[in-house]
Amino acid sequence: MEIRFESSRKEVSQMNTETLRENFLIDTIFENDKISWVYSHYDRVMIGSAVPATAPLTLETFDSLKSNYFLERREIGIINIGGDGKVIADGEEIAINKMGCIYVGKGTQKVTFSSDDSSNPAAFYLLSSPAHHTYPTRLFTKEDATPITIGSMETSNHRTIYKYIHLDGIQSCQLVMGLTVLKTGSVWNTMPSHVHDRRMEAYLYFDVPASQRVLHLMGEPSETRHLWISDRQAIISPPWSIHSGCGTSNYSFIWGMAGENKDYTDMDAVAISDLK
Repeated sequence: MEIRFESSRKEVSQMNTETLRENFLIDTIFENDKISWVYSHYDRVMIGSAVPATAPLTLETFDSLKSNYFLERREIGIINIGGDGKVIADGEEIAINKMGCIYVGKGTQKVTFSSDDSSNPAAFYLLSSPAHHTYPTRLFTKEDATPITIGSMETSNHRTIYKYIHLDGIQSCQLVMGLTVLKTGSVWNTMPSHVHDRRMEAYLYFDVPASQRVLHLMGEPSETRHLWISDRQAIISPPWSIHSGCGTSNYSFIWGMAGENKDYTDMDAVAISDLK
């Protein structure tokens, strides 16, 4: 488990590209037969993955968490971006296909991940936050997420949004989680930009063609920064930072956050004309 500490706005304004990437980019997250974690001090969110390529993987705790098991005081959202697989939560086996989401609540003692086909393993993206209440384990397929399509080809942001864990969907203590799929020919996500001081956010970009990249924008609206992102890389976004992106082709991304408000629409909009 890697630990990332928070950075102030002043610090970020003085960072060069290398330092920005060291603090906010998670460049290697999916590795076969491994559960990987980055612990962020922004809202104590943990960003990770599980890729059970040749054998099942079991979620373990860490000494630094001071817990008897991983979900003793935490909850977790799981989205599969790979082949078909299964999650077993305290004996309950749940099949999950690509872009399906499983929420597992506080108090679940054993979580195991497996793939149906080792030649096309499941790739589970994991997002975990502290929890003070127990909510039931629940599966949402992408169809359950009541997808909505917004944007337009004229503004290069025609996209479909799938909302999984939020105030009107899967219930959680403080996690909010979903994903967005851009249509062919569209490249912009989350534009116009916004911030939400009441919660941090993490982005995972996936289904980015090997030869293509996404330019992720971050920083204060009046002093933006950028990071070039490739397939299956993640970004930690501070509460005061915008989080928009533009790709050299269409792509998909998972958005997830934690903080004091689970309302999906809780955001402070930033006009395009105000970005600098």
